[in-house]
Amino acid sequence: AGYSHGYKAVGRDFPNSSVGWYRKKISIPESDLGKRISLVFDGVFRNSIVWVNGHYLGQEPSGYNQFDYDISDLLNYGGENTIAVRVDATMEEGWFYEGAGIYRHVWLQKTAPIHVVQNGTFVSSEISAQQAKLTIQTDLLNETATQEEVLLIQRIMDREGIIVAEQKTNTQGLPSYKKQQINSSITIANPKLWDVTSPYLYTLITTVEHKGRAIDTYTTRFGIRSIRFDAQEGFFLNGKRVELKGTNNHQDHAGVGTAMPDSLQRWRIQNLKSWGNNAYRCSHHPPSPELLDLCDELGMLVIDENRLMRTTEGGLRDIEKMIKRDRNHPSVISWSVGNEEWAIEGSIVGERIVATLQNYCKSLDATRPTTAGVSNGFKSGISNNLEVMGYNYLGNGDIEDHYKKFPNQPGMGTEEGSTFATRGIYFTDDQLHYRAAYDQKPRPTFYSIEEGWKFYASRKNLAGVFYWTGFDYRGEATPYSWPSVMSYFGMMDLCGFPKDNVFYLKSWWKDEPSLHILPHWNWAGKEGQEIAVWVYSNCEEVELFLNGKSKGKKKMEVNGHLEWKLNYTPGTVMAVGYRNGKKILTQSVKTTGSPQSIKLSTGQNNIKADVAAVSVVKVEALDQEQLPVPIADNEIIFEIEGPGKIIGVGNGNQTSLEKEKFVDSVYTLAISNFTERELRTDVNVLNPSDSGRIKAFIDRDYKKLASAYSYKGEFTLPDNFKESKITLFHKNIGKQQTIWVNGHIVAADLKEGEKYEGWLLNHAILKTGVNTIVIQGTALPKKYEWEMPNQDPGLIQVIMPAKSWKRKLFSGLAQVIVQSTGEKGVIKLTATSAGLKVGQLVIKAE
Repeated sequence: AGYSHGYKAVGRDFPNSSVGWYRKKISIPESDLGKRISLVFDGVFRNSIVWVNGHYLGQEPSGYNQFDYDISDLLNYGGENTIAVRVDATMEEGWFYEGAGIYRHVWLQKTAPIHVVQNGTFVSSEISAQQAKLTIQTDLLNETATQEEVLLIQRIMDREGIIVAEQKTNTQGLPSYKKQQINSSITIANPKLWDVTSPYLYTLITTVEHKGRAIDTYTTRFGIRSIRFDAQEGFFLNGKRVELKGTNNHQDHAGVGTAMPDSLQRWRIQNLKSWGNNAYRCSHHPPSPELLDLCDELGMLVIDENRLMRTTEGGLRDIEKMIKRDRNHPSVISWSVGNEEWAIEGSIVGERIVATLQNYCKSLDATRPTTAGVSNGFKSGISNNLEVMGYNYLGNGDIEDHYKKFPNQPGMGTEEGSTFATRGIYFTDDQLHYRAAYDQKPRPTFYSIEEGWKFYASRKNLAGVFYWTGFDYRGEATPYSWPSVMSYFGMMDLCGFPKDNVFYLKSWWKDEPSLHILPHWNWAGKEGQEIAVWVYSNCEEVELFLNGKSKGKKKMEVNGHLEWKLNYTPGTVMAVGYRNGKKILTQSVKTTGSPQSIKLSTGQNNIKADVAAVSVVKVEALDQEQLPVPIADNEIIFEIEGPGKIIGVGNGNQTSLEKEKFVDSVYTLAISNFTERELRTDVNVLNPSDSGRIKAFIDRDYKKLASAYSYKGEFTLPDNFKESKITLFHKNIGKQQTIWVNGHIVAADLKEGEKYEGWLLNHAILKTGVNTIVIQGTALPKKYEWEMPNQDPGLIQVIMPAKSWKRKLFSGLAQVIVQSTGEKGVIKLTATSAGLKVGQLVIKAE
């Protein structure tokens, strides 16, 4: 199994985690006949193949591209339709956990034959003193047999839904089965600009009218803003310099992997914003569309990244898909054409590839610059012609020297840090795979979080920095290996619980007063030993107290932190922050007692009665004084009632091998040792005799079939089969047939061509070990000489109910993700643990 992917085993030896099949039946009304109907997949990992009603549609190798298929001609209008998808995740696309299968939304899209194409609009703006001039490109497609005239209406609506501008354009005739781009220009007076602190969004409603009737409507959300990267002054948004205070992030979360509900993504972006993070680099692939929607709404700047740096037809197609899908998002400030392509970074080949990719990006969107993450010395090759230089790690080269050689090339730190930290652990233990959460260099040539920020904050020519990473992620468990299965790099752990580095960055990334002490003060057995106490703050001075006694007041260095050495004694460590000599903040850590009760809390006590809605629940253990116990490791069991379900649990422990999902175990049993004999009695009369039986269907002469056959087979059940649900799914092997299990009739007089949903088998007729199935029926003849009638009798499905949801606390914390089922009502989550008072939480789904 791959270290980079968090030891997820894939390949032909692990079929269950390598290849998966999906099937969905949908009804299409007769009234849809004449429309163009498409399936749109936002992302499938990976190598997907799609069929509709048995018709092969195509294959998409990438795990990150959006792709679509027009299925209009293949549908059964007024009836049922079957969609089938095969996904093969055997091949890795990146060097990090990527999940598997359909992990993003799938849409059924219906349009008129004349319509705006998928991702077929592009709104750009030029801002002057009191107005914004909008240029709108609209791609129309005429899927009729004749050239047609249409009226294109563009309406701009503000946040309140009021139309603030409108334009109508008559086309000169849309050619049959061809795309045509229509360009429009609209001016908005006194526009409200999109900004990180006030992310104002407008909506473009594009309407296509044909013969006086509206036949197609397409909605585009956009923001009006200007961006500029300057080689001497950094990054500008709407004419004002903004420091990029960013993080890199893969797209996975504890308990749910890569299949994150939209509202969980919102929670994650809000978490990043809460400590001053204003920029997000999508590492290292295009994100889900919903993530960019949320960055638009919440005011998060984005570097949108291409997965593979190549100029082949497929490579350019990937770039085009990304840009056309994402270019209306005001949050996106740069296209990244690649990351750390070590083999070509320093070569003329890399230089040529980047030149081609940058030119191609400009042909699709000239409003944003391109960049790439460069790690190989910042000397030649890719670095020579990047529009905005992306520096991956100070320790990988001489940034100052590169800037001297290229003084007109803007730059930013696309990756920095890669420090190691285990949340809530303040000592390094290589046997336990713990890394102390104090901010330290990850290796001699690399820089700590503080060292990195001091470097970028002191250089006005650099636009800012993106730390590796905002959240921990699965895979790349550097500096360890198994049983560590996730990274140590995050400012937050995989659950989004903050590590202490968050509070360093919050101190210098936000203007509001901040004060944080580390570590906790539970060190039983270390009485009298020296403990390093750090304080993160943006106060001018901080004074530290141990059990009421001052340990000294120290002046805070800008972008720095403070340290004390204290001999451990139980009690309270308190920090007092001063500005202008006045006390403005205090913060304490206290020695706690043992865990006595469970506390459940969430910022989402009211959620929508919608399957897209989740509540992220924090689990803690409290002592007798109701203080959280930072070293608690109790195992907590969860139960849920009402219109909600648990979809994942986690605790942020990089070495935890606990289950994060407790779902029914489903497996199938083959019917083995399948034999036959000719039947001379009624097929509805059981004849289990073994006399004269031979292996079924071997050397059968279909020109001399017996009138009926008795077939016999076996399947084996485990000792605990009575806990499970066991279903027989039969496939017709006769024109008429009857089925017995262990001598008990299960189904009678089944007819060829009729559909059956399966038969639930009563535990009373089953037994541990070998069970016998007899199927008697009239033979299936060959209709054609080349045909092979079905010889598969079906299979036995076993569903073992899931065990109770549970998770151990790690450094005092765990997480439960609760999802709405879509119904209104009260959701009640209960948490129990041996020896602790029960915890309960009520969530209203409205």
